[in-house]
Amino acid sequence: MAGTVAASGRPEPVHSPAEIAAAWRRERPGTPTGSIEIVTPIWWLGQLFADDRGRALREAGIDAATLDLLSVIRRSGRPYTLTTRELARRTLVTAGAISQRVARAEREGLVRRAPGTTGRRTVLVSLTDEGHALIERSVDTVLGREALLVGGLSADERASLIALLDKLMADVRRRTVHEG
Repeated sequence: MAGTVAASGRPEPVHSPAEIAAAWRRERPGTPTGSIEIVTPIWWLGQLFADDRGRALREAGIDAATLDLLSVIRRSGRPYTLTTRELARRTLVTAGAISQRVARAEREGLVRRAPGTTGRRTVLVSLTDEGHALIERSVDTVLGREALLVGGLSADERASLIALLDKLMADVRRRTVHEG
């Protein structure tokens, strides 16, 4: 039985998570299958959201790393300036990755760097007018598209899902930090 192909070019799954779990229980009785109907849809949704976000980013004319960098600076509020250390902390990437992202965005005229006032090694990164305009357009494109994708959920369903995902995220983080 062949699956269909989604707009992303990815094949659609042939079997539902429930069917996958049932097949494992049939083929390997005793195998822990309780997570399949939760983790598999999360993985599949992650891929669908990532593919759709990639299309939205291309439409907006920005890549994911630049969106992340400009978004963090924009969300910081006026004067839209952060230190490279704060950028690394807020984006959860290394200082080296931030340095590369900032250098590229600076070459593209999206940010400017300036020495900080608190020490020799402090570098301030600010949005330029062009960077500000790009993030304003991009965030509307990306978040508008994502709002459309989750639009089938009612306000109550969204609130319940947010709470459950927060709980799951906290528990997974705790378990992976302590057991990983």
